[in-house]
Amino acid sequence: MNSARTQSLEDAPLREDIRLLGRILGETILEQEGREAFDVVETVRQLAVRFRRDDDGHARRRLAALLNRLSRDRTVSVVRAFSYFSHLINVAEDVHATRLERARALAGVTPGEGTMAHAVKRAVRARVAPDRVRAFFEQSTLVAVLTAHPTEVQRRSILDVELDIARLLSSPLAQSLTPEENAALGESLRAKVLTLWQTGMLRLTRLRVVDEIENGHAFFRYTFLRELPRLYLDTERVLERLMPATKPAHLAPVFRVGSWIGGDRDGNPYVNADTLEHALARGAALALGHYLDEVHLLGGELSMSTVLVKVSPALAAMSDASPDASDHRRTEPYRRALIGIYARLAATLRATAGSEALRHELGSADAYRTPDQFIADLEVIDASLKSNGAGRLAAVRLGPLIRAARIFGFHLAPVDLRQNSEVHQRVVAELLAAAGAAADYAALDEDGRIALLCAELRVPRLLHSPYATYSDETLSELEVVRRAAAMQATFGAAACPNYIISRCESVSDMLEVLVLLKEAGLFLPQVGIASQNVIPLFESIADLERAAPIMERWLSLEVARSVVNGLGNIQEVMLGYSDSNKDGGFFTSTWSLYRAEVALVELFRARGITLRLFHGRGGSVGRGGGPSYQAILAQPPGSVNGQIRLTEQGEIIASKYASPATGRRNLETLLAATFEATLLPQLAGADIQGTRAFVAAMDEISAAAHAAYRSLVYETPGFADYFFQSTPLSEIAELNIGSRPASRKATGRIEDLRAIPWVFSWAQCRVMLPGWYGFGSGVAAYRKRHGDAGLRALVTFYQSSPFLRSLLSNMDMVLAKSDLAVASRYAELVRDRRLARTVLARIRTEWELTTDALFSISGAREFLAGNPGLARSIKNRFAYLDPLNHLQVELIRRHRAGNTDERVRRGIHLSINGIAAGLRNSG
Repeated sequence: MNSARTQSLEDAPLREDIRLLGRILGETILEQEGREAFDVVETVRQLAVRFRRDDDGHARRRLAALLNRLSRDRTVSVVRAFSYFSHLINVAEDVHATRLERARALAGVTPGEGTMAHAVKRAVRARVAPDRVRAFFEQSTLVAVLTAHPTEVQRRSILDVELDIARLLSSPLAQSLTPEENAALGESLRAKVLTLWQTGMLRLTRLRVVDEIENGHAFFRYTFLRELPRLYLDTERVLERLMPATKPAHLAPVFRVGSWIGGDRDGNPYVNADTLEHALARGAALALGHYLDEVHLLGGELSMSTVLVKVSPALAAMSDASPDASDHRRTEPYRRALIGIYARLAATLRATAGSEALRHELGSADAYRTPDQFIADLEVIDASLKSNGAGRLAAVRLGPLIRAARIFGFHLAPVDLRQNSEVHQRVVAELLAAAGAAADYAALDEDGRIALLCAELRVPRLLHSPYATYSDETLSELEVVRRAAAMQATFGAAACPNYIISRCESVSDMLEVLVLLKEAGLFLPQVGIASQNVIPLFESIADLERAAPIMERWLSLEVARSVVNGLGNIQEVMLGYSDSNKDGGFFTSTWSLYRAEVALVELFRARGITLRLFHGRGGSVGRGGGPSYQAILAQPPGSVNGQIRLTEQGEIIASKYASPATGRRNLETLLAATFEATLLPQLAGADIQGTRAFVAAMDEISAAAHAAYRSLVYETPGFADYFFQSTPLSEIAELNIGSRPASRKATGRIEDLRAIPWVFSWAQCRVMLPGWYGFGSGVAAYRKRHGDAGLRALVTFYQSSPFLRSLLSNMDMVLAKSDLAVASRYAELVRDRRLARTVLARIRTEWELTTDALFSISGAREFLAGNPGLARSIKNRFAYLDPLNHLQVELIRRHRAGNTDERVRRGIHLSINGIAAGLRNSG
């Protein structure tokens, strides 16, 4: 059977689910909105499908005419219908992916890329020594860090209903259900789709930071608290089966989930000391609440009686110390011990989060001081069960609970601090001036600043005085680090371990943070030890080029070496994908990041210091997004080495981690990729990336691509006007999708616009410019200089280089989602028609050059030739995105012409939601 036929058969259940959900949505519209609304939606759907399927120009004209004459109310109904259908397609595809994975596992199909079974088999074939595998799980650090970046337009209420629909779709096939059960399943689906239709898609008010914290914590309830412990347990089983010499029992918690939400102050005036404390207190309430629930359930399950079984002396002692005085349980030591544990957890919840347990404890007990004390009590129960023939009972709930406590502690997730270097400079300058240490710190050159700051860091005195007057900014920043110190005192250093410096451009930027940490006792000059990692974030192209020289000078300082030694001889460096892309374009950004990593790896290797890279990746390709497995394997050799952190941002968090099954798959992918990149770099085919010819070719393409990108974006007169007018940027800014402002400064300059709305806006109008622009010009210039031999060289590089394959794969996906015919409709919104024609023509020319370069190098003849499933998904979605894009343009035109009808504004925002859902990774 050929692959196309196999793929078609595999996709049959998906097509059935999409038809089923589409039919139910249509029935719901008919019931709720009436026959006229249903007929309009259905006619629009048929015309859109016909146009996309047959390239029928007549159908397109009829579609445009129909959409243009819709009333405002009917326009909103159509936008809602197609937006919800995009959401339902996403649900069906996620369910289908899980269904396929399960079917293949049941059929005994060899696990594919991105699974630990596949990764360990590769290690076995490569004869990786068991002690190296053991060391990986003992010494590595892998952290997925959730951020509140505003690209998630979906409300949690909508997400919860969609999760319910997914669970119903995942029910047994109709053939295995009785007629009554099948009818009940159908009714349940109809009820959920009705709920979806009657639930507001848009937030009525802007999200506050506390809302973002709760939204982030929801994914711990959905997925992380249960699936991450299971991943560890499943990995132990894989190692036991495939590489038993590693003795994999009780793997160390190398994989965690972190957060910026509540601690990321860069450009967000609403994040402060209170939000930091709130994030950790709410996290503690969630973690401890989970443990309380599990301990309560264990108490119901471990009903063994000493009349029938023996227990260990340690378990007997715990039972005797229990506050439970009931005679009914005097022969049930496990229950008595668990009642005591529950009481201690309830006291811990009260002490750390100020909350009460939902089920009141029996009697009183002292709070746990550390998670290790709680884990020790659980291990007493575990050891007693195993030593008395009941180990099987420990595996079901107790084992995952112990693992969860090791991973999440009492704080749930470490919260990073982040602030812009310009703020640090102002605060430190004010402190130094008030203390009489430097009248004008800002006027000093870099050498002068370094000398002054190092001198301050050698003495234990504080700069802040309670008798001096300071600005609100300085007082706020000092309160943040003091609150971080208080949180470390409550939860341990792991609760707030990192301080990230945005726009880090110098060594003094890093020393300024140490000065602030000293004010709160987070840096102790007497011993030269800090309890937070000071992490520079290099963002612009120029900053990336200076990253290694800056770090070289940093590591030459005595105070820096002392701090690094005190933190386990590890220094973390963060790399910014979003701003470097907006600064220099897709290819130059990606190549500059790669070159910065190579230089940092060489520097740290020479210094004998462990480098941990923190990748600030967004959801879209224009912000460093794309498949995580390929992205990690495409890193330069030696840059992963068991140490990696990466951000999970915006809508990507929900798409990856809202569903437990999908979340489990994505967590395993990150672990498998890190395992392979660390232990199997020789299998990644990356040797060619270090050759002089490869580097020279990439440098040459980058220079030409950078020039083409800068020429359009920063050097074309009127380009900012084109961008602001041809995209729904101003309308996106009105959406209540985040607490942070869209721009750093209130100007009309591209430079001051944040990378997220920049990328999001280009996606809405289907140009997707940040994900490809400049590459075509870069390759064309290279081919012009090197001729056919140059193209052959690029083809060879592509076949051997994980970096280039990953880059072109991501660009392929972005180009497949672009549509310049749709973009031309948005260009009609630009008031200067000559400017609109000029800029759109340049975009179209570059798109054609880039498409030609992609096909010439990869050998493909169409987009996504190597990923037919994704190609079909995108193609099928286009028919449902076309009406949304058309109506969005028309509604924006009315809105900007001064139409104040709330239905117009609401229709625009609904269309933004629907298009974002249809494109999936758009922000």
